[in-house]
Amino acid sequence: MENLKAKGGQIKEWVDFAGNALIGTFHYLGLFMIGGVVIWASIIELCHVLDMGKPGIENVLTLFIYLELGAMVGVYFKTNHLPIRFIIYIAITAMTRHLIGLITDHGEDFRVIVFYCVGILVLCGSLWLLRYASFKFPSERVIEVKPDGKTVEKVKEDEVKIP
Repeated sequence: MENLKAKGGQIKEWVDFAGNALIGTFHYLGLFMIGGVVIWASIIELCHVLDMGKPGIENVLTLFIYLELGAMVGVYFKTNHLPIRFIIYIAITAMTRHLIGLITDHGEDFRVIVFYCVGILVLCGSLWLLRYASFKFPSERVIEVKPDGKTVEKVKEDEVKIP
């Protein structure tokens, strides 16, 4: 019976290792694919600007959206955390880009313009609230899960005492 339990424990360890390896591989492949698509879309937008001969504000904002997406992928790749602030920045930029297009094409529709302005204001308010909450209630410890399944607890930089 003891031998059977030992074999079961070995199988569980192997399955855990294989599962963590597959999840880590999928994770990194997905990040590289998303990063590649962002770069590809940026190049296509840049070629579109070059074909037009001059950039418009919508083109610049679109390139800025791609830049933020790339930064978000980079931060997630390095830290394994996805800051919600990046998503809000992208949403604000996208709504601003759309608002400029609306004003350019349909300048007389006041209600739609106000709707987008209120949406941007709500996003800015949520961004302020996130920043305030992270300042007022900072996280004390960061727990990181390594690809081998082990957890590592890190101390905040301002808690480290240097002699």
